[in-house]
Amino acid sequence: MWEQILSEIEKINNIINGIVWGWPVVILILGTGILLTLRTKFLQVRHFRESLSTTIIPALKSLGKKKSSSGHSEIKSVSQFEAFSTAISGTVGTGNIIGVISAILTGGPGAVFWMWVSAFFGMVTNYSENVLGLYFRKKDKQGNLSGGSFYYIAYGLKCRWLGICAAVFCIFAAIGMSGVQTNKISATLTEALSHISGGINVEAVKLTIGAVTALITAFIIIGGIQRIGKVTSMLVPFMSLLFIIMSLTAIGMHITSIPAAFALIFEKAFNFSAAGGGILGYSFSQVIKKGMARGVFSNEAGLGSSVIAHSASETKEPVKQGLWGVFEVFFDTFIICTLTSITFLTTFDISGLSADMNDTEMAVSLFSANFGGFGIAVFSAILPLFAFTTIIAWSYYGEKAVEFCFGRLSDKKKQYIVTAFKVLYIVLIAVSSTIHSELIWAIDDTFNGLMAVPNLICLIALSGLVAKITKNYFDRKSGKKVEPMLSAYPDMNEELKKDSDVILTVKT
Repeated sequence: MWEQILSEIEKINNIINGIVWGWPVVILILGTGILLTLRTKFLQVRHFRESLSTTIIPALKSLGKKKSSSGHSEIKSVSQFEAFSTAISGTVGTGNIIGVISAILTGGPGAVFWMWVSAFFGMVTNYSENVLGLYFRKKDKQGNLSGGSFYYIAYGLKCRWLGICAAVFCIFAAIGMSGVQTNKISATLTEALSHISGGINVEAVKLTIGAVTALITAFIIIGGIQRIGKVTSMLVPFMSLLFIIMSLTAIGMHITSIPAAFALIFEKAFNFSAAGGGILGYSFSQVIKKGMARGVFSNEAGLGSSVIAHSASETKEPVKQGLWGVFEVFFDTFIICTLTSITFLTTFDISGLSADMNDTEMAVSLFSANFGGFGIAVFSAILPLFAFTTIIAWSYYGEKAVEFCFGRLSDKKKQYIVTAFKVLYIVLIAVSSTIHSELIWAIDDTFNGLMAVPNLICLIALSGLVAKITKNYFDRKSGKKVEPMLSAYPDMNEELKKDSDVILTVKT
């Protein structure tokens, strides 16, 4: 009975997924990124150095210091680094390791090239999302900040029904994302345990892992964005550094294969005809589709998801938080995903691989082939951490989407509904640990695509506003006396101007 239901769900999802991730959406994603790149005059290139010098570098130097005051506005917020950590924890997950391997297995090495393409334009797409997210964010009676694609769709595009659609898709995408991550946590740890002991009850172990993950998640998300931000700001640097060290070490062990790996990526990126057999049985369209889908799944540029976390930042300048988005996509795809790709392509001979291989097993094999039992142990720590931080980040995204959908209800009724969502989210974490991985991955792919469509439409419509806010910031920074564009709402704009973080005149 259960298997039949899942089979029907898979058939329906395959039909919808084929439409959602067809050429129109692929063109829409690339087109939006290209348009925003042109309107901001290649901001991701011109201001890339500034995106480093004003974001991650000072944030790392300030680790351990107390979060700065919110000034006169009495806004409950998180630090820039905590907002970034929550956002990057939502993007840096199993998609960066298992998702990349899956893309190479099913789309070939050329898929990596299209990940890079989507990321290059995605840097300015994510920047634009953050700029609009902060510009149109709202503050409730308790001083909590809320923002996201559904806010700038509703208040910027002035299309509330489309904002509601984006929020509903976000809710389902959040549930799907937690399912993907939990599924990979349970699969990875079960695979590792079977390597060590063997003869384990796989289903029982997976369910136990899912239950433990659900309990820990429940403890963290009860504390809201403040607790989520603190947890992610501690875990993200550790897990990222550990993964980078392990990947660079593995690549160093196969250093002579690096040129061939890059050559393969570029060669197969423009393979217009399907070749026969194994991993080479892909077409040009499949290469682009897998690369774009996995790229967006990984860095989330265009989905309008990570902006929800960024909107809770203490930052008053939309452009400043936007620059975090530039670095976020760069770090996620050009560093983490690229390291996974090169490690995989230098470790294995792709002629011996096939598209029907299990991506989780291949990920474990990637580490065990290079480091033996130690590699399995490290991977068993890295991937669950990546996945877990994604789970708690997306719980917040789903929560904010629920709040937006029921925003016109009384605070008490709205809180009941949010609590019900959190309970459902936690229960589904445990349940999804035993579901067939490819199905749950495909379902979330579908909702990611559905979530992206209204967001991309809005980004195109408001691209002129993004350019205007960007110019306003850099004009003020260069010394021009112009009225700061900090918020779409006059009263909030005046309130934010009082903060010392805001540039009113040139600083010497």
